[in-house]
Amino acid sequence: MKIVDASVVVASPGRNFVTLRITTDDGVTGLGDATLNGRELAVVSYLRDHVAPLLIGLDPHRIEDTWQLLYRGAYWRRGPVTMAAIAAVDVALWDIKAKVANLPLYQLLGGASRERVRTYGHANGRDLPELFESVRERLDQGYKSIRIQTGVPGLKRVYGVHGEPEVTPDGHPRPLVEDWDTAAYLRHIPTVFEAVRSEFGAELPLLHDAHHRLSPQQAARLGKDLEPYDLFWLEDCTPAENQEGLRLVRSHTTTPLAIGEVFNTIHDFRTLVNEQLIDYVRAAVTHFGGVSPLKKLFDFAAQQQIKTAIHGPEDISPVGMAAAIHLDLAIHNFGIQEYAGYTAATEEVFRHAFTFDDGYLHPGEAPGIGVELDDELAAAYPYVPAYLPVNRLADGTVHDW
Repeated sequence: MKIVDASVVVASPGRNFVTLRITTDDGVTGLGDATLNGRELAVVSYLRDHVAPLLIGLDPHRIEDTWQLLYRGAYWRRGPVTMAAIAAVDVALWDIKAKVANLPLYQLLGGASRERVRTYGHANGRDLPELFESVRERLDQGYKSIRIQTGVPGLKRVYGVHGEPEVTPDGHPRPLVEDWDTAAYLRHIPTVFEAVRSEFGAELPLLHDAHHRLSPQQAARLGKDLEPYDLFWLEDCTPAENQEGLRLVRSHTTTPLAIGEVFNTIHDFRTLVNEQLIDYVRAAVTHFGGVSPLKKLFDFAAQQQIKTAIHGPEDISPVGMAAAIHLDLAIHNFGIQEYAGYTAATEEVFRHAFTFDDGYLHPGEAPGIGVELDDELAAAYPYVPAYLPVNRLADGTVHDW
């Protein structure tokens, strides 16, 4: 069996998705997700112009060898563009291998370690009444664990409470500019969790994402202030490139910590795992080089009793989500899976076997990863230029978003 074609499909059924399709001489196809929100076309070019030509003629079953070729052979290692492209190849090859075996992917990863995959959903609100309504909507949808994000008094637009995209006079999109005041945030968030606990009780698992915006000292204070409200975790409390900064956070709070959605390789996690500075690794299949390296990370993390929590926002396509769910079902040290759901248009373009029921996901029993791309429908949703937001302080200084 040989690879005879590698093509890239870009579609925007609600938001932009980049999908790689690999085809063999036996007519077996595999899909991989290469979406990099706000920089999608950079990955498209990397795949079309640099990676796809290298794949033609290769044996699709040699997944590890192909991964090492694309990672080590480029010399310029790591980085989100490179690793998203490699991830797409890796997942597409696993999809092919599982289809040839006539098995769902999780069976090739060791079989199921559980019956279903626990999830958490997002609740957002500009104020407490709007937040409470959002929490109730997630509970009605079946979620058993909920991430809490809210507006901050005095700030117009903050992470989790979205504003309208901005455009130039000629109609070109611009990044949405959010505003930020760390002191106001640190004063406000503990009162939010106090109110949520009072409204929804002590048993509902609650999560919160600080989204890299705090210094280690500020993150330590927030973790300590949130201890009375028994969070499932505090996510991305400080930019984790400064891994040593997590030592200060860990030494001052018992609030569980989740880190890693912007990381690209296992090397980014080395200090955090070896020193047990976090409780959950948050890397995504799509941005971490695929199923192959992510399973290695999870095995590494398991040695320090650290669990998994694969990044799963709306900009991970159903292809990337399906691969994540197969991993979730198979690995032993699974923690929880982020799942924001998809638009109806996305569900139509990406027909998938995975199911969401009563707050749990299951990858299904279809051979491969269980996702098929409808090219005709995808063509009806062309690429739309878009950016992630940026964050500025009151004086105009750019701050971490």
